Amino acid sequence: MNVSAGSGVFLLSLMSIPISFLFNSLMCNMYAVHAFLSVVNLIIGLEQDNIIDGFMTFYLKEAEPHINTAYGHMISYWDGCVHYLMYLLMVAAITWGGSYRAIGLYWVGSFLMRVMVYILGNAVGKYGTQVGPLFLLHISYVLVSVWACFRVFSQPPTLEITGQSIPLKRSKNVLRRPLDVLFIIYLVLATAFCIFRGLVVLDCPWEWCLEYAQKYEPYLKDPSAYPKIQMLVGMLYSGPYYIMALYGLVVPGCEWMPDLTLVHSGALAQAQFSHIGASLHTRTPFSYRVPAAGQLLFLLVNLLYGLLPQALCYRCATRPELFLRPSPERKTQ
Repeated sequence: MNVSAGSGVFLLSLMSIPISFLFNSLMCNMYAVHAFLSVVNLIIGLEQDNIIDGFMTFYLKEAEPHINTAYGHMISYWDGCVHYLMYLLMVAAITWGGSYRAIGLYWVGSFLMRVMVYILGNAVGKYGTQVGPLFLLHISYVLVSVWACFRVFSQPPTLEITGQSIPLKRSKNVLRRPLDVLFIIYLVLATAFCIFRGLVVLDCPWEWCLEYAQKYEPYLKDPSAYPKIQMLVGMLYSGPYYIMALYGLVVPGCEWMPDLTLVHSGALAQAQFSHIGASLHTRTPFSYRVPAAGQLLFLLVNLLYGLLPQALCYRCATRPELFLRPSPERKTQ
């Protein structure tokens, strides 16, 4: 090996220093960029509703028409407020050396739900033929964010459970846990509801489906396709989740339960916020908005459907003894 080759090896080895530093700070920098984009989305939503003016006028004129739909308004507000807060919390945790796994999993569910519905709705809705270069830029943003989702899942769990509390909780069957019995009833009803709305958007000819779509949620038939995609995603993904959650509440030792409830509660919070808001928004054609006579029932059902998963998530996160197994070290003590 000559001198120049040896020097090249030496210089190449030194590159590990800046590369290691770059990868170590990449997560914090990425969430900082996401926070910046969230504020941009908030500005877009405010200007779309004429609350402010003169910030994003050019973009709104030149952007794809999807952003000007009622659903586009709602995800702009969600990203600009809720996702923004999540990014700040995750950046703070990374900066201070804490764990951001719990808030990260909640963000993963919210982000993935938004991405699935928005991208598929853009592709198959009435604006599907107007996809332009900005849509490709959005895809690149999604790919980077998906990488961040995998990084969140790779974080170690932070729950601390004493070995003595686990047998105590497991000694109680489900009938001796009244709160869990209520959650089981909720999960059964939620399973039926998500399947029912999936059948409605699939044009089921049953009288109940036709009457529900006409009197309570005509937005399900909106040609933008976002509500249709939303209900199909709910039926195909939330439905199996409810069955798994039922199993997790009945059978002790399902360690995946707290993480799964975090992801699903984030996804359903985003879904219900966007769906309720778009169903009532003035950008939705009048014939597809919720009729005044059905608004009370619509709000009651959809708010409960969105809030009860948050309560189940809180129960699993704060009292996880039922779902965890004692480690071998704890068993020997």
